[in-house]
Amino acid sequence: MRKTFIAFFHVLCNNIIMKTDIEIAGEARLNKIADIASGLGIKDDDLIPYGKYIAKIPYDLIDDAKIKSNNLILVTAITPTKAGIGKTTVSIGLALGMNKIGKKAVVALREPSLGPCFGMKGGAAGGGYAQVLPMEDINLHFTGDFHAITSAHNMITALFDNYIFRNQGTHKAVKKSIWKRVLDVNDRSLRQVVTGLGEGNGVVMESGFDITPASEIMAVFCLATDIEDLRRRIEKIILGYDMENKAVTVKDLGIAGSIVVLLKNAINPNLVQTIENTPAFIHGGPFANIAHGCNSVIATKTALTFGEYVITEAGFAADLGAEKFFHIKCRKSGLNPKLTIIAVTTGGLKMHGSVPEKEISKPNAEALQKGFANLDKHIENMKKFGQTVIVALNRYGYDQDSELELIKKHCESLGVGFAVNNAFVEGGKGAVELAELVVKTISEKPSKPLQFIYEDKDGVKTKIEKICKEIYGAKNVTYSAAAAKTIKKIEEDGFKEYPVCVAKTQYSFSADPKLYGVPTDFEVNVRDVVLNSGSEMIVAIMGDMMRMPGLPKDPQAVKIDFVNGKIEGLF
Repeated sequence: MRKTFIAFFHVLCNNIIMKTDIEIAGEARLNKIADIASGLGIKDDDLIPYGKYIAKIPYDLIDDAKIKSNNLILVTAITPTKAGIGKTTVSIGLALGMNKIGKKAVVALREPSLGPCFGMKGGAAGGGYAQVLPMEDINLHFTGDFHAITSAHNMITALFDNYIFRNQGTHKAVKKSIWKRVLDVNDRSLRQVVTGLGEGNGVVMESGFDITPASEIMAVFCLATDIEDLRRRIEKIILGYDMENKAVTVKDLGIAGSIVVLLKNAINPNLVQTIENTPAFIHGGPFANIAHGCNSVIATKTALTFGEYVITEAGFAADLGAEKFFHIKCRKSGLNPKLTIIAVTTGGLKMHGSVPEKEISKPNAEALQKGFANLDKHIENMKKFGQTVIVALNRYGYDQDSELELIKKHCESLGVGFAVNNAFVEGGKGAVELAELVVKTISEKPSKPLQFIYEDKDGVKTKIEKICKEIYGAKNVTYSAAAAKTIKKIEEDGFKEYPVCVAKTQYSFSADPKLYGVPTDFEVNVRDVVLNSGSEMIVAIMGDMMRMPGLPKDPQAVKIDFVNGKIEGLF
């Protein structure tokens, strides 16, 4: 999960033993990746090994017939708090539980970004006895996918800057550049920069850096269905506008082939394993608050080719990640989850019930019940998409049985299944209850075919307003002059049928991160709109969202060290 416990209480022989994630991972017995692949029915000759425990799988093994016959399960969550919710722990735990009850399960997740790993959150490979391994590699450079995406993005930037420099004063002159640079770090100093300073160093322009997960190359990478589709999308990327206000694309520069070459290996999904040797595909990593927040379509389809039950997750809460999963990823790929799981914690519910973070470990039934409103809104939203919903309580050491019973009864009153996930402490054994509920629910009442909140043919403002009013509960939507102007041009240029990707805070249904629970009568302002023509979506930016995060006062990096051949502090 994105914000793991630093330690947890493990009761053994009546003693409380404190164990870090790295110590727990050290207890695991990793199987050779060839054995993990063989268990899925993947031949040795099809593996592209990266050492003993990691491999890439050729995406051309995807079988559409098998995809249709297997079961896709989405894990999302209530609105996150700074105390964490634990979607990844629920996702991995469910895969472990599925295998405990004899089901062929695979988990499909996003790759962690170095920015958060060394910034606020630390590692993002699960926690406790619900981890994907080898976690130190997954959390760091892994198979180099992020580096390939960063290189591809910045190669385009360098080539475009050269194009601008070489075509000054000609009919190909560029009036406005909109393509920035990216790095996979949190660095607020690079949000706005000036390039080309100094004689002979190009054209002086204002520019900036985004974090790699916000790159359009990342979105393209995660939405492409094969290498040909990847090239098609890259060619369509708009880099700027010429003197006649016509778009200048990657295709116009004639460089798409070079960019595809940089991504030719990265496009194949990565196979690893859980702490209990369950197969896991980890591939791609856009953020859900500034991008669409899902692992790659290729990885999900590969997992569905080889797994009877495939568990995947969408970033942050259901109003962001799940909405984009349905409207963007599923709509364009044909994927259709059989079930949606909403992860909750007692602490998260209490914070939505107005309890400060430092007091969430204390029993507080009144605040817990007040926080149900946030859960109910997310359940209501998921049902609008035709989804069957169950709730998974991600158990923390301070949870009271009486509080869990309150949540269970509330879910029963809504006709929604409920189970406790205790995989963090117990591994697959702690997720058997959840696994059995998932299998039973899919068998008896699978989700309907997806129902969308807006239609492709709707205008851009109509799409934005349907999301804001139907999903967030906003009373009104306003637009800056710049956003309104961009929307008008998008529609005039024939791109209005693209889905909308909202960039806003993850901490609230509104654009104000301080408004917990279920705010009402609020207004959202669209301050900017960006056309991502390669990923074929329209990004609407609300509030103070930054596409390049900054570092906190005490970054995780100060805790990380390499001592006696072991990594400390990353997890």
